[in-house]
Amino acid sequence: MDETARSIVSLAQRPVQALLIAGPTASGKSRAAVAAAAALGGVIINADSMQVYRQLRILTARPSEEDELAVPHRLFGHVDGSVSHSVGAWLDEARRAFAAARDSGRPAIFVGGTGLYFEALEGGLSDLPQPDPAVRDKWRRQAARSPGELHGELARRDPEAAQRLAPGDTHRLVRALEIVESTGKPIGVLRRARRQPSMLAGVAVARVLLEPDRGQLAARISGRLAAMVRQGAVAEVEALLRLGLAADSPVMKAIGVRQFARHIEAGEPLAACIERVEAATRQYAKRQATWFRNRFDANWARLHG
Repeated sequence: MDETARSIVSLAQRPVQALLIAGPTASGKSRAAVAAAAALGGVIINADSMQVYRQLRILTARPSEEDELAVPHRLFGHVDGSVSHSVGAWLDEARRAFAAARDSGRPAIFVGGTGLYFEALEGGLSDLPQPDPAVRDKWRRQAARSPGELHGELARRDPEAAQRLAPGDTHRLVRALEIVESTGKPIGVLRRARRQPSMLAGVAVARVLLEPDRGQLAARISGRLAAMVRQGAVAEVEALLRLGLAADSPVMKAIGVRQFARHIEAGEPLAACIERVEAATRQYAKRQATWFRNRFDANWARLHG
């Protein structure tokens, strides 16, 4: 057990029913969660929006089969790539997985890099109104025609949501736009007003945010990507492409799919594609780290190992 895992286990030694481990991609979350689960007799529950998809074990760095056999894992690779899996769907599944862990007397170890999942886990999910169907169709057509204009339009109508969302996050940009046009209120305002109770209310919780320094994280990203390629990441993308899924399907937006597709379909040199994947992963890790830094409060213990 490394120093980070020992620190996490130490934090969770007091009787806890839930241990939350968050951090940017390649920060060592999965390794730490497995060590903690082994030490505490816990159940690991996925809190990463891409690791739910069945078709991308390698590219999304899902736990290995050996790790899944060593300690119980829940909500990994259980969703087909043709499904657009929502935060609400994940929260319902997480609620059931958490209840099952508590019934068995095991602590639940939620691990992942999707900030919105942790936000929903701790604060509950808002019961948002359904947008006007005509408005929804309008913004979906806009996304298909000129997705690059969505972020600027949202910045004009809902600056708070625009600041939170990445320009390339078409699905959530459309969702925010259709809500603000249908209701006249920003999505953040509605979420705060209509938030449901947290499943962790009254539960003893330990929270850990992994924050490796930038150089350490970059080295881990590079090493992990090289391992992914050796393990068959390109073949995994090739199999995904054969399914003929819509380009805007969430699984098709996983980092590496678009880049390796250029090698598979257009013959771009593999080395160039790997460089693109590595750059995109570093950018994503930076966005995650910023999100966690701005949104997680003092209840989260920061570990820099």
